Amino acid sequence: MNEIIQKKLVEIEEKFQVKILYAIESGSRAWGFPSKDSDYDVRFIYIHRPEWYLSIDPQGIGGKRDVIDEPINDLLDISGWEITKALRLFRKNNPPLLEWLRSDILYYQKYSFVDNIKSLESQVFYPNSMLHHYLNMAKNNYREYLQGEQVRIKKYFYVLRPILACNWIEKYNETPPISFHELLEDIIPDSELKNEVNHLLKRKLQGDELDIEPRLKVINDYIENEIKRIEDYIKSLKIETKDPTKLLDELFRDTLKEVWN
Repeated sequence: MNEIIQKKLVEIEEKFQVKILYAIESGSRAWGFPSKDSDYDVRFIYIHRPEWYLSIDPQGIGGKRDVIDEPINDLLDISGWEITKALRLFRKNNPPLLEWLRSDILYYQKYSFVDNIKSLESQVFYPNSMLHHYLNMAKNNYREYLQGEQVRIKKYFYVLRPILACNWIEKYNETPPISFHELLEDIIPDSELKNEVNHLLKRKLQGDELDIEPRLKVINDYIENEIKRIEDYIKSLKIETKDPTKLLDELFRDTLKEVWN
């Protein structure tokens, strides 16, 4: 599959006349709990030629799309964000983008852009938007999949992971790691709860279907308590933010010069 992905990335560069700066795996494979039939979610950041930016129409408007979507088949989905879109999202602490920067499954990286944007993260980080993102993800998935006596049991991971991410932000005041295992080991102490989660994780990695099964009370109780606690924690925060636009403008211009000489 890696060879197929590499080939598709080259085809995208040629088709759209762009340079890809960074390409990684996102989703359950990167999070560490893929199913046996999990698809490949490839995400990338790219940059156009200088003349694309030197026009009266801003990027993202009309024909100047700032996204490339190339769904290949049911197993492989590839999409990317144009660099200025990525930088605007970085300015807002967009969690999916920050997860891309932490993916352990790297397909491609060239030029200094990713190293440079990572070096700026501590200067633009503020927890509110990330906490709201992860909390809403947990609440929505919990409400949709884990109510009642019989539940979609594999969805526990899609509620637990954002809850653990919120705990990491609260504990370290930084972007959480992408790995579910790393979050679990750091946040939840040895306990019945941790044993239940590890057992569920082992089943999922072994290929069990994990479809409709009786709810796991110890995990449900933890989720309900944490959602309420995190909601209260977010309300207590008072955060001052700085505008990093000048730094990000400079990074964009420097990358444009580096890539296109």
